[in-house]
Amino acid sequence: MTCAELLIRLLRDTYDVDTVFGIPGVHTIELYRGLEGGNDSGVRHVTPRHEQGAGFMADGYARSTGKPGVCFIITGPGMTNIATAMGQALADSVPMLVISSVNRRDTLGRGQGRLHELPGQRELIAGVSRFSHTVLDPDSLEETLARAFAVFDGARPGPVHIEIPIDLFNAPVTAPGSTTRTIISKAAPASDALDQAEAWLSEARQPLVLLGGGCVDAPEAARQLVDALDAPTVTTINAKGLLGRDHPLDLGANASLPAVRQLARDADVVLAIGTELGETDYDVVFDDGFELGGRLIRIDLDPQQLARNQHADLAIVADASESLKALAGRFASRSLKRDGHIRTRAALEALSLTSDPAFRAYVPLFDTLGDNLPGAILVGDSCATTYAANHLVSQDAPRRFFNASTGYGTLGYGLPAAMGACLGQPSLPVVALVGDGGIMFTLSELACAVEERLPVIVLLWHNQGYEEIRRFMDNAGVTRLGVDIQAPDFQTLAAGFGCAATRVGNPAGLARALEHRPKDGPMLIEIDAAAWNDALGEH
Repeated sequence: MTCAELLIRLLRDTYDVDTVFGIPGVHTIELYRGLEGGNDSGVRHVTPRHEQGAGFMADGYARSTGKPGVCFIITGPGMTNIATAMGQALADSVPMLVISSVNRRDTLGRGQGRLHELPGQRELIAGVSRFSHTVLDPDSLEETLARAFAVFDGARPGPVHIEIPIDLFNAPVTAPGSTTRTIISKAAPASDALDQAEAWLSEARQPLVLLGGGCVDAPEAARQLVDALDAPTVTTINAKGLLGRDHPLDLGANASLPAVRQLARDADVVLAIGTELGETDYDVVFDDGFELGGRLIRIDLDPQQLARNQHADLAIVADASESLKALAGRFASRSLKRDGHIRTRAALEALSLTSDPAFRAYVPLFDTLGDNLPGAILVGDSCATTYAANHLVSQDAPRRFFNASTGYGTLGYGLPAAMGACLGQPSLPVVALVGDGGIMFTLSELACAVEERLPVIVLLWHNQGYEEIRRFMDNAGVTRLGVDIQAPDFQTLAAGFGCAATRVGNPAGLARALEHRPKDGPMLIEIDAAAWNDALGEH
């Protein structure tokens, strides 16, 4: 058995990898020997049209399934191409395994102008990964993979990069005697820390709960806990759906808005679990106005995170899901009445999101999506519809709403990440929320969606350029430059890829388009933003 063959065997048989994203290159040909037979090999290989697309697909696959997304990437330009996608995954703690080639061991670091050579590929990628490792001994591959999956299973997840010199792919290795996966137990919260948290939460008169993306695998415990505490609860963008649709204590991802900020200032005890308390969830208006008035109980798997952004009065290093279950168990027989439902309803009424001029045009859009695609996964680029969805949309379950507007905030994420979600959850409809600017970063992945027959709905909000940046320029008194860009004919482009496409200008047209969507391939629905606003009387 060769090193490359062992890699495929371990991924498939030990770690249950069923999908790999990658573009074959001369340096990675041997990686594909174990994938002969296509899907019959037990691992589906998906060929994007750019390595950044591969990374975003792996990200969407991981977020929708909870399993690591896996990529095979060539040396040098392939790795610099995927670095942006790894940066987004690192910012949002998304498990991603990037296996790459690197030049021969005897040439590393010598600057000889070898094909695809970088001065220090591992060092470059270390900045966008939990760790980056060069395999120098083929018999160490099994241990290196085990380390990667230990991070995914037991630590704060994120991308892991493993590079294999091209002279090792064919190196003989000793087949392992056992391919049993090591079971990593989640870090449980300390009992004495839970005692203190329970005491503070029991005494609180106006508690507030903040739940982040680290909580997505414990929705039942989350609902039990917030119900028992009768506490208004912020669910961040990556935690959307955690409490179910329209839960009476769910404030949504609205921590940047005035009424929710007032709840935060008035709260005497705040419980924050699995959340960075970062800017893109709590301060998207960028004024440092999110302030906590009471004691903060903070739970996170990463001890360093407990010292960032907000001072914690009680900091607990533990897995978010395990902590939710433990706290829910302690309050299981109790029902504390603190007018949480009333305070939540009052805050949401004060926000008046559906009548807010900033969001009003998008309300019928998401109503139409909900009526025609119930249970759909919504995957967003950094664009107007995504920004509105962050505030307006409520989901039935977690892992059904995610986007690139959090943390790293890249463009081009929506389409390929939606394709990854479609591959990971083929029984659910998937919608990519994109704009006419951001879609151009990864539009070529429509070819892959057609090739793989993925029924992704690409909902393109066409507002003639970079609207968000136009607004920021206007507010700053900066003359617009570089934002009023010329868009292509998206209908013609889609047709060239073999993708179904249509243009709509009102909710009725959108409903008709969704009704006639293909079942075995993508569809691009272009919304003329000006026509849409005119139809609704919005200007």
